[in-house]
Amino acid sequence: MTSKREREAGDRVEDEGLDNESKRQRLDEDSSPSPPPVSVANPLSGLANNYADIDEEEDDVRRERGSVNERSNDGSHHNGHNKYGEADDSDEEDDDSHEQFTGRNRQVEVRKDCPYLDTVNRQVLDFDFEKFCSVSLSNLNVYACLVCGKYYQGRGKKSHAYTHSLEAGHHVYINLRTEKVYCLPDGYEINDPSLDDIRHVLNPRFTAKEVEQLDKNKQWSRALDGSSYLPGMVGLNNIKETDFVNVTIQSLMRVTPLRNFFLIPENYQHCKSPLVHRFGELTRKIWHARNFKGQVSPHEFLQAVMKASKKRFRIGAQSDPVEFMSWLLNTLHADLKTSKKNTSIIYECFQGELEVVKEIPNKVISDKKENSENQNNAEKLSDGVNERYAFVKETSKMPFLMLGLDLPPPPLFKDVMEKNIIPQVPLFNILKKFDGETVTEVVRPHIARMQYRVTRLPKYMILHMRRFTKNNFFVEKNPTLVNFPVKNLELKDYIPLPTPKENEKLRTKYDLIANVVHDGKPGEGFYRVFVQRKSEELWYEMQDLHVSETLPHLVALSETYMQIYEQQQ
Repeated sequence: MTSKREREAGDRVEDEGLDNESKRQRLDEDSSPSPPPVSVANPLSGLANNYADIDEEEDDVRRERGSVNERSNDGSHHNGHNKYGEADDSDEEDDDSHEQFTGRNRQVEVRKDCPYLDTVNRQVLDFDFEKFCSVSLSNLNVYACLVCGKYYQGRGKKSHAYTHSLEAGHHVYINLRTEKVYCLPDGYEINDPSLDDIRHVLNPRFTAKEVEQLDKNKQWSRALDGSSYLPGMVGLNNIKETDFVNVTIQSLMRVTPLRNFFLIPENYQHCKSPLVHRFGELTRKIWHARNFKGQVSPHEFLQAVMKASKKRFRIGAQSDPVEFMSWLLNTLHADLKTSKKNTSIIYECFQGELEVVKEIPNKVISDKKENSENQNNAEKLSDGVNERYAFVKETSKMPFLMLGLDLPPPPLFKDVMEKNIIPQVPLFNILKKFDGETVTEVVRPHIARMQYRVTRLPKYMILHMRRFTKNNFFVEKNPTLVNFPVKNLELKDYIPLPTPKENEKLRTKYDLIANVVHDGKPGEGFYRVFVQRKSEELWYEMQDLHVSETLPHLVALSETYMQIYEQQQ
C-alpha cells in the first residue's frame, strides 16, 4: 500500500517525463529542415544581402536551429546547459557534422548536357555594363541570366537568381567572375564547349601571337545582327555628352605599344587601380574579333573615370578632350609606375623633354614727376613712378606629354562680302614656338618671357591647338584652319633638335595616326576623330557609333584640335 504523498510524487515524475518527452519532440520538429518552397511570391523577399550560395544558406539554417534550441531551453537552463540540453546539443552536433559533410564539402555536379541550352539568347547579352544585381544592386556573386540578359545575385535557394529561375522559367546562368555556367533551380554546373563564345565576349583574351598579328589583319568580323565591323574600328556608345571620352579612347587605341600592353592583363595585374583594369577591359573589347555586336559601350570605364577624377569628368557634362587626355595619361602613369623607377608604358610612349629659358622681369624703379589734368582743367601735380625692368634668365629642363600650339588671332573685321575670311596657317609656322628663339609672353602664374626648345623627341607626339580662350563673360573659339601633312612631318627642317648620341640615329620624321576635330560653337559643339588603320593605311572618320571610311586629304580640311603623330622607325 502506497501512501497518498508517494502517489502524488510518482504522478509528478511521470508528468515531468511526459513534459520533457513532448518538449524533445517539439524541439525535433522545430529543428527538422522544412521542405524548400516551390515558388516565392515576392522576388524582393530574398533580402539584399542574400547573395550567398548554398553553403552560406546552410549556415543560416544552422544559426536558426541554434536560436530555436536556446529559446526552448530558456526556462530550464543553467549557464547554458541542463541535463536534457546536453543530450540535445550532442544530437545537434551530429546533425551539424552530417550537414557539413553533405553541404559544405558537397561537390557541385557537372553535366555535359543540359536540356535548356537551346533557350540561351545571345542577342540580349550585353556585358558592357556594371556587374550589379538588378534587384539588390550588390556587386557580390553576380550571375547573368543567359535567357533574358539580366543580372541577379547568388544561386542559393534564397537568392534572386534562384527566384528568377522559378518565376520566369529561365534556367541557364553564368557567374560573371568565374565564368562558370549553372542550371537553376537544379544547381548543377554545365560544361559545354558551345558556351565558350559567351565566355570570350564576357572576358576577351589575346595571346602574344594574336597581338603581334593585329596590325596585319584585314579581315572583317560579323556581328549577330548580320552587320560587319573591323576589330579596333568599332563605334563607342555616347552615353550622354561623353564624345570627349570617345575621341580620346579612339585616338589612344592607335598607339601600338600602349594597345599591346593593355591587351594582355598580366602586364598590369600587380596594379590595384580600377581605372587601369577598366581601361584594359575596354581596349580588349574594342580589338576583340568575336563580339556579338559591332559597337562597345564604355560604361564601366566612365564609372571608373568619375570615381578617380572625383566627378571632374562625368556622364552628362561636356568636357575638353585635351584636359581629359592630360588627366588620363598622368593618372594611368601614377597608377602603373613602380616604386623603384618613375617610368611606365605611358612615359615610354609619350614623354619628351623641353629646355625652357624663362626671363623674369626684375623691377628697377626711378622717381619722376608727372603732370596730370582732370576734366575740370584743374592742374594738379602728382608724384608718379616710372618702372623699368631688367630681365633675369633662368634655364631649366622639363618633361612633357603633349605640346600646346598657339593659333594666330582671327580677323576682327568682315570683308567686302560681309563675311569673315577663315584664315589658314601652316603647322610649321606655329611649331616655331619651339625653335629656342621665338619669345612667348605669359601672364600666369606671373609675367615672364619664355623660350622653348625640344631636347628629346617622344615616340608618339601629341599636339593640341589652343582654339578656345576664356574671358570674364564667355568662351571664344578660334576658327583658324591648320594645314598639316598626313605623312612625313619632318621636324628638323623647322625646329632645332638635339644631337644624337654615338651609334644612335636621330628620328625626326612623324606620321599622323589620329586627328581630333571640334565642330560647332564653343560649349555646344561635338567632337569627332579621324584615325588611320595600319593594316591597309586607310583613314576612318569616327563619331560615337558612326564609323565611315574617308580620304586622307579630307582629314586636314577641318578645325583640328588635337593630334597624335607616330615617329617613323
